[in-house]
Amino acid sequence: MAREKQIIIKEAILTNNCPECFNQELKLTFLQKHLISRFYHRTTNDVSQELRCSKCGSLIYPVKWTDDIERSFEYFQKMVSPEPRSLRFSKLTYGLFILLVVLIGSVAYLYYEGYFTAWL
Repeated sequence: MAREKQIIIKEAILTNNCPECFNQELKLTFLQKHLISRFYHRTTNDVSQELRCSKCGSLIYPVKWTDDIERSFEYFQKMVSPEPRSLRFSKLTYGLFILLVVLIGSVAYLYYEGYFTAWL
């Protein structure tokens, strides 16, 4: 089973007011979703964002954003460059593939040498 992992690709400090405590320390974080399994590591195109106040620690949802926060968000969103979508196999996958090829090759060799004719 693949587990999800959110990797931070960009963080920015905003000087806009927090809608909850009216402090000017907001942190905007852009996260990219990665799927990690024993057999592969997949990077997806899914990019999410999170806006959190540094003073009160509250998560600020887009419904509560002001026009200033939206403009700042759009500016930083243009600057985000996520990793391209990719799929990388692990060493375990390559090892199992090599083992399978060796097994098929040895069975084919034994068949052509006549070791299986007594069984048939």
